[in-house]
Amino acid sequence: MDLTDIFPIDPEVGYLGLVLVSFFGSLIPFVPFPAFILLATMSTTDQFDLNIIAITSAVASTFAKQIIFYLSYGGRKIINEQTRKRIKPFERLVKRYGAGAAFVAAATPIPDDLIYVPLGLAKYNPLRFFISTVAGKIVLSYAIVFISRGFGSSYINPLLDQVSDLSTIYIGTTIFVAMITGVVILMLRLNWERVLGRVAPWTLRPAKDEE
Repeated sequence: MDLTDIFPIDPEVGYLGLVLVSFFGSLIPFVPFPAFILLATMSTTDQFDLNIIAITSAVASTFAKQIIFYLSYGGRKIINEQTRKRIKPFERLVKRYGAGAAFVAAATPIPDDLIYVPLGLAKYNPLRFFISTVAGKIVLSYAIVFISRGFGSSYINPLLDQVSDLSTIYIGTTIFVAMITGVVILMLRLNWERVLGRVAPWTLRPAKDEE
């Protein structure tokens, strides 16, 4: 058994499928969708160009995140006012380190909307956001591609050979998504005034450009 047995891919629709999964999987705010699994699966075969799938996935994901950013930037209610008041200090924190924060969120498998939505609410520069995010997504995509290609057949496939029921993997993926969603909910419910009050007290004070 290998990854393609778990996530079958038709070569004729592979690239388009990757675009759709990467885009729509990244478009739902705060709900992690493991689109990287499809990218990793495609990387283990010789049917797809590694550079194309890495860049395609990165760009599609970035455009989805740009939409979320603009919805937040325009003041639409992705989160309610009570939650926004609670995370206001965190909003000021990520705005100060805007480009770096966006890049790190994109280049690592953290729930990146926790950074992107506050940046949008803080009306961070859209062009800087896009450049930082696409750069980070490219780094992450290439990391997934090369790790999957280099270790997929040597380490992952032997482990999969020991799995007799695919439902175990599907259930495990669902549990993983649920755990990450729980972490997101917890972070949104944190009292950031208490969390940041001691280590970054300046986040408790309104910035000059705040309305």
